[in-house]
Amino acid sequence: MRLSVLDQSMVVEGRDAGEAIRDTVALANAADAYGYHRFWVSEHHNAPGLAGTAPEVLAAAIAMSTRRIRVGTGAVLLPHYAPLKVAEAAGVLSALAPGRIDLGLARGPGADRQTAYALRPAMLDDPLNALGGPAFDESIADVLGFLGIRPFEEGHPFEGIAASRAAVPPPDIWVLGSTAASGRVAGRLGLPYVFAHFFHDGVGADAAIAAYRAAWSGEGRPYLAVAAFALAAPTRLDVHRHLLPYARWRAAGGRGAILPCANSGKPVGDGDAAELARWRTTLIHGTGEGVAADLTALARRYDADEMMIACPTAGLADRRRSLGLIAEAVGLATARSRFSQDTMEFVE
Repeated sequence: MRLSVLDQSMVVEGRDAGEAIRDTVALANAADAYGYHRFWVSEHHNAPGLAGTAPEVLAAAIAMSTRRIRVGTGAVLLPHYAPLKVAEAAGVLSALAPGRIDLGLARGPGADRQTAYALRPAMLDDPLNALGGPAFDESIADVLGFLGIRPFEEGHPFEGIAASRAAVPPPDIWVLGSTAASGRVAGRLGLPYVFAHFFHDGVGADAAIAAYRAAWSGEGRPYLAVAAFALAAPTRLDVHRHLLPYARWRAAGGRGAILPCANSGKPVGDGDAAELARWRTTLIHGTGEGVAADLTALARRYDADEMMIACPTAGLADRRRSLGLIAEAVGLATARSRFSQDTMEFVE
């Protein structure tokens, strides 16, 4: 099982969006050192709690500061943009880090209706595009064509248009989603698929994954990754310290809310126990060994080739520690003996 990271550039209580972006780059460097396979960044708009609005820009910064790890967008929200421009940005990324770039594409708005209209007014006049219908398939096919991965047929209106002429491998193209519709799109196009388990806490996973495999038209077998919320800490007490801020964050609206700090000093209220009971099952949490076991079990349940971790906890140090503990438990850094919580590095 491959293990990767999806980071949403969460804004933490007491810090600003700029710091969140820089923390994402720092976390990517840690993931690179710890042995994770890929590191993706998300796209959201007008969301106070999520700073990543331009994943292709952030991915470029990460690609230039890391050495080995694959870097990608998780995902570019394709209905907002012209496929040629998306392909051109991906071509630039591939030139910066040849053989290390993933272009994840999704159909969701990543924004409220007003913001989606501001991004691309015509999108709301095109319901097929807005809802991820046939136009979404066609847009992905255009991206593939512009990148030369699946060249346009003779006579196609876009024949002869190239997004990049750099002599480097094109990016790997993925579809990310949480519904059967997105699974079918990925299957029809023969592309790898990431099921966003954390979107709705796994609801709809069986249907989406079954639709993906049933629609598969590519060569070989379909490739599935599952992205889930996961958090590891050294002790059960440390884990519990992060659960209440997570529960408060989910209760406040999740992706659009500021992530509370674990040491904010906010008193525990009467409703906190109920929120903990409600939300703790939506987060894979525990010591490194416990989280590794749960991730492995989830991968087996869906017969997934890869697991992606999104870590919803405040503070770069806690996120780095979480990734390090999981990496050690899974055995990503087999040449190193143990993870040091003091230096946040693997040591002999």
